[in-house]
Amino acid sequence: MELAEEGYIRLKQKRGNKAKVQKITLETYTASDGTEILVGKNNKQNDYLTNKVAGKDDVWLHTKDIPGSHVVIRSKNPSTETIVEAANLAAYYSKAKDSSSVPVDYTKVRYVKKPNGAKPGFVIYEQQQTIYVTPDADKVLEMKK
Repeated sequence: MELAEEGYIRLKQKRGNKAKVQKITLETYTASDGTEILVGKNNKQNDYLTNKVAGKDDVWLHTKDIPGSHVVIRSKNPSTETIVEAANLAAYYSKAKDSSSVPVDYTKVRYVKKPNGAKPGFVIYEQQQTIYVTPDADKVLEMKK
């Protein structure tokens, strides 16, 4: 289905059936200080979160050079603790889930750009800072409640 939407293959249309448009839903978490944190779990959700939902001054996080989720803190100036908690989410929902000391880059959404013609979820960014975290499943569950 995704390959067809990106124009790589064509699906045969059945007569009378309209193509279903799937609503994109994002995972919502709450930091210990009450700040909302949003997580995209696949390339479409990542694209939607970063390019449509996030405000320009929100903080965007992603594991450095490792495939994974886009994470957005819905705050202009989040606390250091909130950044660490969001970085934990970014590391947990990445290919480095079982690693320790995972590098997570963060920057304002305004410095995150999608190149022309890039596939969903692919971005380039600048003015980032890097934080190192070890993914903690218990913290992730705690923030989900």
